[in-house]
Amino acid sequence: MAVAFDEMNGGNGDIRQAYQELSRWLSETPPDALEYRRHEAELLFRRIGITFAVYGDAAAQERLIPFDVIPRILSGKEWARLETGLKQRVRALNLFLRDIYHERDILRAGRIPEDLIFQNPVFRPEMNQLDVPHNVYVHIAGIDVVRIDADDFYVLEDNARTPSGVSYMLENREIMMRLFPDLFARHRIAPVEDYPDALLSALRSVAPHSATTEPTVALLTPGIYNSAYFEHSFLADKLGVELVEGRDLVVRNDEVFMRTTEGLKRVDVIYRRVDDDFIDPLTFRPDSALGVPGLMSAYMAGKVTLANAVGTGIADDKAVYSYMPDIVRFYLDEEPILKNVPTWRCREPADLAYVLDHLDELVVKEVHGSGGYGMLIGPASSKATIEAFRDKLKREPDGFIAQPTLALSTCPTCTASGLAPRHVDLRPFVLSGRDDITVVPGGLTRVALQEGSLVVNSSQGGGTKDTWILDD
Repeated sequence: MAVAFDEMNGGNGDIRQAYQELSRWLSETPPDALEYRRHEAELLFRRIGITFAVYGDAAAQERLIPFDVIPRILSGKEWARLETGLKQRVRALNLFLRDIYHERDILRAGRIPEDLIFQNPVFRPEMNQLDVPHNVYVHIAGIDVVRIDADDFYVLEDNARTPSGVSYMLENREIMMRLFPDLFARHRIAPVEDYPDALLSALRSVAPHSATTEPTVALLTPGIYNSAYFEHSFLADKLGVELVEGRDLVVRNDEVFMRTTEGLKRVDVIYRRVDDDFIDPLTFRPDSALGVPGLMSAYMAGKVTLANAVGTGIADDKAVYSYMPDIVRFYLDEEPILKNVPTWRCREPADLAYVLDHLDELVVKEVHGSGGYGMLIGPASSKATIEAFRDKLKREPDGFIAQPTLALSTCPTCTASGLAPRHVDLRPFVLSGRDDITVVPGGLTRVALQEGSLVVNSSQGGGTKDTWILDD
């Protein structure tokens, strides 16, 4: 694996421009003062109650996501290019999703194999020929990007179903402003606190044509046992909308209403954090107690907007991800601004043969996996683990893709032994409304806290950082 790009010190050891003021501040700040503020940040997070549930881990079902007090910093110029690339990618994703549920021009053109779509378990035939309000499918996207050099960001994966993490982005900034006002005073940092207003505006803009001038928005949660429930309640509060569960909603004459103390109130837009399979027991899983009977009928009648749209899981599929450069070219007639990470599709015999011969060098992922589960990091795995994965690949090659083990860029991070570089990625949040696309200036930086680790997922022990975009 190549040497990781150091975002603070660059390739030649010279402090990069965006980090120069932070470097001066760190040289003036005693280590014990930094440790004190780190401890204070942890106490604040505990008091606020920011937790993340870990499924399958009885000892850590509710825990804090570790927070690192050293910010990650990007220059305005770096952000401008990244922002433009993100908008391009999300435009293409929305066009792709509309096409595969309507004309299917990209399939007829042979740019993507038909079986990859039609035999995909997250393809929703119920969405065929259904016109969603204003042709927006992905209202909220979390596009995971990584950096391996000074010049380019690479997209690692697209999160188009129910991307999470924005509450941590907002709380990270709040904590940093409270604990480090002196450091903030030395920088001009683009704000992230406008995100709730931007999200609410985007959601209202895609209300059905039958909605009133003040559309009613509600946030649908699976409930308190969901791993991201804190975020659901946090966002509902920030947006000023009702947090509802399936039992709080009812469908009458293809319209959705929520039960209130003053009677039924129509709901025009549902920001749903419930997966497709569970949103309507009359259409999908009949055993679901999380959804709303008849919700899909109201959706098909055009009386309610679901954000994100049903069927967007196709865009999350990691095999489909490998075709994103072609998708951008096909729909926009432009070259992709953001590159994909090189990807081998194990469903293709030649790619599978290569992957099987190089398992100890590659990262292998399930096409529908998330949270860092079900993946193999070859260089960090034992021979027994690799051989077990080899058998799995041979049995189910269609379920996996492989990528090179990237030397993710590093940022300075507080550790038990002082400041040290740790690998990071970035999840910017992209909002698509009726007329425009907005990217909050920053996003959620995730950091692999263990020395040498490349796994940044919070479910796998990763932490988070505040992400600063400088106003150049």
